[in-house]
Amino acid sequence: MRTPAAEATGERRLRRGLKSRHLQMIAIGGAIGTGLFLGSGGTISQAGPGGAVLAYAAIGVMVLFVMQSLGEMSTHLPVAGSFHTYGTKYVSPSFGFAMGWNYWFNWAITLAAELVAAGVIMSFWLPGVPSWVWAASFLILLGGLNFLSSKAFGEGEFWFAAIKVIAVLAFLVLGVLMIVGIIGGSAPGLRNWTTGEAPFVGGWMSVISVFMIAGFSFQGTELVGVTAGESENPRKDMPRAIRTVFWRIMLFYIGAIVIIGFLLPYTDPSLLASANNEDVTASPFTLVFERAGIAVAAGIMNAVILTAILSAGNSGLYASTRMLYAMAKDGTAPRLFARLNERGVPVMALLATAVIGLFGFLSEVMGDGGAYTWLMNVSGLSGFIVWVGIAWCHFRFRRAYLRQGNSVDELPYRAPLFPIGPIIALIMLIVVIIGQNVQAVVNGRLLEVASAYAGLPAFLLLWLGHRVITGRRSRIVRLEEMDVAGLEVKAP
Repeated sequence: MRTPAAEATGERRLRRGLKSRHLQMIAIGGAIGTGLFLGSGGTISQAGPGGAVLAYAAIGVMVLFVMQSLGEMSTHLPVAGSFHTYGTKYVSPSFGFAMGWNYWFNWAITLAAELVAAGVIMSFWLPGVPSWVWAASFLILLGGLNFLSSKAFGEGEFWFAAIKVIAVLAFLVLGVLMIVGIIGGSAPGLRNWTTGEAPFVGGWMSVISVFMIAGFSFQGTELVGVTAGESENPRKDMPRAIRTVFWRIMLFYIGAIVIIGFLLPYTDPSLLASANNEDVTASPFTLVFERAGIAVAAGIMNAVILTAILSAGNSGLYASTRMLYAMAKDGTAPRLFARLNERGVPVMALLATAVIGLFGFLSEVMGDGGAYTWLMNVSGLSGFIVWVGIAWCHFRFRRAYLRQGNSVDELPYRAPLFPIGPIIALIMLIVVIIGQNVQAVVNGRLLEVASAYAGLPAFLLLWLGHRVITGRRSRIVRLEEMDVAGLEVKAP
């Protein structure tokens, strides 16, 4: 939103063009993507239907606490810098520096991963066209959409998300009909939940091992923290998105996993192929429709998966662009990236982020499945680190806010389970980060370990490196000295 002073000086600002319906669908659609449509099969194969449900439910509860923490901070201080700004103000400048670059890296790499997946999905119809052609085409498409304006991004994401939500709802309805035997042959009963080691395959280690996939599936819910900087009415719209999006997403994910568990055994060869990265296109959604004899529906589902992939890439390009812009405004990234065009779009930050999307061409070098899985693992751990930062920032912010004589009644939105919520989230996240690929460590699969944990040393190097260079200026902020001032944004 441009102030009178900004108009007088000709200063360009980000424009608050995102409406309530945009934020609602961005938050929902941001978490419904390849993790559900492509990753759920591998989850069931590794941990069984019961283990998969448990993993998704546990990650979902953790995300609820993280979202409540984010909601309190983002309604109090709705800025595009979001996690970078909160880390700087509520922990230390070095921590904020690392948070900002980590989040930019997370979503920029996610963009590349989605471009890889898009090429794989397109081979369903046109197997003779190289994947890099589709990666380049979709990168141009998403870059053009983000170049127009924040409102254009929000509108595009609204319809992307709507298609995904409708597809999942249709899958849930048709899945229930197949379970009870109305369509697709006889009812399967509970046999897929009791075959072999089901419902829990491999014990607790298998459940922990699929936390990474489940966590990646939910990543994107925190995107509303970035959109707060361009929301028309963040103090009203943000709490509404926080309160409703979690339960809707949990319904979609848990419902879909339960239905897949009824209709497909965890020993299904296609699910095993997906778990072993032999065929990323073996989506359990597609498999269910194919085995019901609905060939047209399988093609439609592949189109929906493509929509989900483009939606995630679109969100990734937006989020990483805004983060890079915010860091440039604060002086922790080159000032070049703070430039805005006449529509309030940080074009230089957009172009720099799009270049990272060129990593999608790894699909041509490494093979589609290998590139997609490697990129997903790297960005997935970075997302967990962001959630750790959100919980820690909120824990320190609330303590400082009260210590400085403020009342929680003055906050636009209050996380209802403080301090238990952020503490539980922190503990769970640390356990997941350390243990999410212990099996690869034990078995000595060094390449897999490197791809899974690469984000952690990168974050620590950014944090400690900035701390060493800047010295005492980047010490941990004392609660008594913390800047807990909010930002008042008038509703349109």
